[in-house]
Amino acid sequence: MSRPPTAAQRRIIDGADPVSGRLRGTEAQLAALVKRGLAFRHPRPPHDHFLTPAGHREREAAAPQPPAAAPAEPDGVFAARVGGEEAVVDGPARAREVHSAWQGLLELRRMTNPDGATDRPCGWERTHLVRAAALALEAAGHPPEGPTTAGYRVRATPQPEAVAVYAPEGEPLRACAGTLERAGWQTGEYTEPRTRTRYLLASPRRV
Repeated sequence: MSRPPTAAQRRIIDGADPVSGRLRGTEAQLAALVKRGLAFRHPRPPHDHFLTPAGHREREAAAPQPPAAAPAEPDGVFAARVGGEEAVVDGPARAREVHSAWQGLLELRRMTNPDGATDRPCGWERTHLVRAAALALEAAGHPPEGPTTAGYRVRATPQPEAVAVYAPEGEPLRACAGTLERAGWQTGEYTEPRTRTRYLLASPRRV
């Protein structure tokens, strides 16, 4: 069994960008994380370091697990709103956080997609489907569902690489579909057999 990260390494892992996984530290510290398989050095300039899938798992394993509809900012860390949250804070600061997270995700696409494409989801999005779809919607200005307000809800599904997106039927639901398609997702509109509720099934596009 491999040794757990040192306290200094843990601080670097915990301080990684919540979306892109970009790391900050000294060359020696980052090289040690690479040696342990928790980080990789990107081959393109400026040769930044990012968490590997193992590094992401290490960070998430040490973090408190949120409930299905988690608060938007657990422990002060940015999280895209999936809809259904009770305690939310809106305003210019939130808008800046969302914009920064979306730009970080586009940069992650550029640096991790083999062809550098930014119009197609990357590996991180395929392993964080709900958060990725919710970020695309929130960054485009769609309101998430609140305790007393209508909006979108993004939920996991049993299907691999697919999320369900709920929104008021008609134009709001179609607008969500358009946003996701422009962000590199494939969408289809379906009806739940029991409730007759219309929803989107969305999957990250591969080509």
